[in-house]
Amino acid sequence: MPSERATDTTPFAAMDVLERASELEGVVHMEVGEPDFRPPEAAAEAAVAALQAGDDDYTTSRGTASLREAISDYYAETYGVDVSTERIVVTPGSSPALLLALLSTVDPGEEVVLTDPYYACYPNFVRQADGTITTVELDPADGYEPSVDAYEQVVDEDTAAMLLNSPANPTGAVTSGETISELVDLAEQTDTMVVSDEVYHGLAFDAEEHTVLEYTDDAFVLDGVSKRYGMTGWRLGWAVCPPAYVEAVNRISQNVLICAPPFVQAGAEAAIREGNDQLAEHREAYRERRDLLLEAAERWGFDVGYTPEGAYYLLLDVSDLGDAFDVADVFLEEAGVAMTPGPDFGDGASDYLRASFARSTEDVREAIERIDELLATTTT
Repeated sequence: MPSERATDTTPFAAMDVLERASELEGVVHMEVGEPDFRPPEAAAEAAVAALQAGDDDYTTSRGTASLREAISDYYAETYGVDVSTERIVVTPGSSPALLLALLSTVDPGEEVVLTDPYYACYPNFVRQADGTITTVELDPADGYEPSVDAYEQVVDEDTAAMLLNSPANPTGAVTSGETISELVDLAEQTDTMVVSDEVYHGLAFDAEEHTVLEYTDDAFVLDGVSKRYGMTGWRLGWAVCPPAYVEAVNRISQNVLICAPPFVQAGAEAAIREGNDQLAEHREAYRERRDLLLEAAERWGFDVGYTPEGAYYLLLDVSDLGDAFDVADVFLEEAGVAMTPGPDFGDGASDYLRASFARSTEDVREAIERIDELLATTTT
């Protein structure tokens, strides 16, 4: 029989929808965060060159020295913070980095505080570490900005970690520097570890991003090349670790992950060093797509109640049409538009669908036209 841990692990609804949608013809895919932009040319060239040079052996579990230097330089140039390469552990995607952070921080039965809504996989990561989950409710009227007061009601000396995410999935909210600073202060007062998922950094178009590393060294920061550089399938991420946790994280990584592929590390290094010129153009495209969806949502009567400031997601309130899973089924089967049911992202998203506008502007326009036609047919 499967273990209790395995049994308690819930499916990832976005991937379930993707699997169903992939069996249909002509679907507009808004269910997953898959950027339509190609990776930087320098990344592909570097990866191919590494393969041709026979660079396909193990690296250290920490990652190549040159990649970690590129990551360190990224934090210095982007945020003005000094991150030693010794604190960086490279992983095959940012999801393993999150798992390493939780496994090295949370003992069985200890509490991890999440926001609600949250990224759908977060609770399952906490379960893998045998932790317990407490949530802090976010309000669309506040732009889904976390409330420090709400955190103060639940975070105490028994809290092992608080998991932050900005720009956020599924809301697209960007947490202000003031709020991050106050949450870091709360964490220090209660001896709580901050774990900050920053994989959507570089994709804020209406707000200023701040890394937790601007306010403390005693935190985990998770990032990668998937979202910023359109390199989802490359599976390359990293964890910046608190100094006291580096060796523990590296030991787990040595046993569980071994290392990220060296040619992928070469491509990631090139992306980080040479792929940032395209980001401004990408952010403008995401803003345009967001605005198209916001305008359409108002026409459809899907109360949004906020404006995403980053990432490429929007929560659409479909409660007037019925159950979110049922509405997602109708959109997929009758309109050929795939979106993810909101309940996967917590109770605070239970009446919503998550729409990703990572796809092309043409795809977003096509999805809007199809839903326009569907709703005109079903409401007349």
